[in-house]
Amino acid sequence: MFDRIAHRYDLLNRVLSLRRDVYWRNAVANYLPEHRDLTILDVATGTADLLISLVNKCDRIKSAVGMDMSPRMLELGQKKISSGKYKEIIRLVRSDALWIPFTSSSFDAVTIAFGIRNVTDVSGALGEMSRVLKPGGKILILEFSLPRNRFLRKIYPFHLKGILPRMGSIISGDPYAYHYLNETVQTFPHGEQFCLLLEKAGFNSVKAVPLTGGIVTIYHACKAGADS
Repeated sequence: MFDRIAHRYDLLNRVLSLRRDVYWRNAVANYLPEHRDLTILDVATGTADLLISLVNKCDRIKSAVGMDMSPRMLELGQKKISSGKYKEIIRLVRSDALWIPFTSSSFDAVTIAFGIRNVTDVSGALGEMSRVLKPGGKILILEFSLPRNRFLRKIYPFHLKGILPRMGSIISGDPYAYHYLNETVQTFPHGEQFCLLLEKAGFNSVKAVPLTGGIVTIYHACKAGADS
């Protein structure tokens, strides 16, 4: 599915979010670890939008790896990072969130944007992310959630069920993909429920930061260790 919509993926993100997706990704950089020479892994990196945003916003990143299952997404991501400072810092690999091809305790931070709800085993993926984090390292998850704001709660379901699937279908040419998005956003655990999943996976200092009235949430937590 992601291979089919890759050619319109970035455009649809901008259009359907009214470019708020750029702000949301930039906000993730605020929660990176504070020390220098950071090593970052971005799971379900897609076209590498989040990694590019993090490198732009944070000059403490030494190296970053993006991984995804979709070869077409990675192909487009590689084109975006093939010039300038990106090519010196970011590299992309094809792999699965349930089998991360790196040794344990390899990264200072592991990130994932709008991807955790797509994995077949959320607990398994969180466990893999924890495994490759250094002790005291941080997990940063940006994901859709349901608004807390009373007004947004009334109009948001209409956007998800009516506007988003139709616009997504027209622009991407794939009717299924954006109906799938609507379904997963409404059924995936969010807020306190997702915080509990992080705690069960062994993370501590778990926090949920809602953005844009709670349409999306940044979840950040630490792997147990001396610096956590």
